[in-house]
Amino acid sequence: MSLLQLLQQAQGGQGLSELAGKIGMDSAKADELTALLAPVIGKATKAQAEGGGLSGIIGALQGEDQAAMYDNPLNAVTDAGQAQGASFLNGILGNGGADNLAAQAAERTGIDLAQVSAFLPALAAMAQGGMQKTMPDAALSAMAPKPEGASGIMGLLGGLMGKSQAGAADLSMLTSFLDADGDGSMVDDIMEKLQG
Repeated sequence: MSLLQLLQQAQGGQGLSELAGKIGMDSAKADELTALLAPVIGKATKAQAEGGGLSGIIGALQGEDQAAMYDNPLNAVTDAGQAQGASFLNGILGNGGADNLAAQAAERTGIDLAQVSAFLPALAAMAQGGMQKTMPDAALSAMAPKPEGASGIMGLLGGLMGKSQAGAADLSMLTSFLDADGDGSMVDDIMEKLQG
């Protein structure tokens, strides 16, 4: 399952519509934005993990109370939810990256920038909560790289050799969320602009 699919399944498929309604956006626009933004969030998270930031990603996903942002997307629109989503985005995109991503998404979709800017951190908080719900703290802790081991995804894969199949399955689940990038071309183009 991709991160996009996970978000689309929130609250029995009604989560994104509820989130959109709270922001004052129609559900079709929310679906369009999610289809654009979720793969970018996933790819940026994967790039951060592979660049030596895996511990930070695991830390951002820990805290089982975060699942409430996914279970009830209206929590993601609160000040606390928006702050949590913004913090996650800053961690994977760097300071100012979320603003750049929102501006690009608004330009590509024609959706008002103010709406995109409100939707993006809430969506990120939902994504965080959804991944946390799927991978509880115990599973995330088992994935954390050891200081003496190699860094990044490859080091983590090596560290899991000989460990339980459950740990390997958990890692596979995390990477599957982060691997899917939609049709690729638009996501890659956005990533290049964010990194450039």
